[in-house]
Amino acid sequence: MAAALSYDPEYLAAVSVLPPTERPDTFADVFELRNFTEAALYNIIHMLPTPAGITETKFQYKSLDNTTVNLYRFTNKEITDATKPGPAVVFAHGGGGISCSVEVYAPQIARYVADTGITFFAVDYRLAPEDPAPAAVDDVFAGLKYISSHASELNIDPKRIAVMGDSAGGGLAAGAALMARDKGLNPPLAKQILVYPMLDDRTKLPKGSPLEPFLIWKTGDNKQAWAAILGDEAGKEDANVSIYSAPGRAKDLRDLPSTYVEVGGLDLFRAEDLSYASRIAAEDIEVELHLWPGLPHVYEVASEATIVKKALDARLRALKTL
Repeated sequence: MAAALSYDPEYLAAVSVLPPTERPDTFADVFELRNFTEAALYNIIHMLPTPAGITETKFQYKSLDNTTVNLYRFTNKEITDATKPGPAVVFAHGGGGISCSVEVYAPQIARYVADTGITFFAVDYRLAPEDPAPAAVDDVFAGLKYISSHASELNIDPKRIAVMGDSAGGGLAAGAALMARDKGLNPPLAKQILVYPMLDDRTKLPKGSPLEPFLIWKTGDNKQAWAAILGDEAGKEDANVSIYSAPGRAKDLRDLPSTYVEVGGLDLFRAEDLSYASRIAAEDIEVELHLWPGLPHVYEVASEATIVKKALDARLRALKTL
């Protein structure tokens, strides 16, 4: 008999003592979804303290359509005092492509820097529906190009640059990696680190799926967000959707960089993430894949649960390979 899906016991115990978050079964529109998502992620990310000694510096660059985009460098004195160029991560935040900002994610980014000794550059990319695809992925790729072309003055080794993101940001990181391959970024990207990435607008669950009750980011949320990003083409199998905006649609995954993917076993993105990682591995590209049982989307909220600690440790180890 097949084992029923269930939350990891330590995860469940950790979240059960948190203040309850009231959410409707469905949201009236994408702006209501935005407000809820941003508030929820802000509370989760700001639960833990921001490490001391992290400095944040604002840069600006031009996206592919000449729009000015803000880029924030997170670093510390140990990194800035180094004489030898070091690695860097170009980071895209989560939020379904329709919410959040670098400001919301700043404590988490600062913790990555403190834990790894790696400079992070966080892109404040444009959000849908005000700026639909390809604005966001263009912004992230242009940020990657900016860091690569200014590596010397930023004391960055251009051969040790990664893209990273979680949820929608993971999808944007994957899209930027595809763009870097196709547009001949030189030196090529060193790594892509995709944390429960939102990759495929076609993802849906069958009615009555046993997974649905466990979802934090629900099927309806996903449908609303993708519609804001892609418009009427969202979810249609034969639609003319760019692989850079929906990397799960890419058929050719050759020549991508070393890839790290993690996702919870109770996440809507589970199937699309497993498929993407396995298809990259089939091209004989180095892939590290983690499927964490009993965990839904944004499981960092239970940071003291043993399995979440393992997930975060694996993520940090992947970063330290740069």
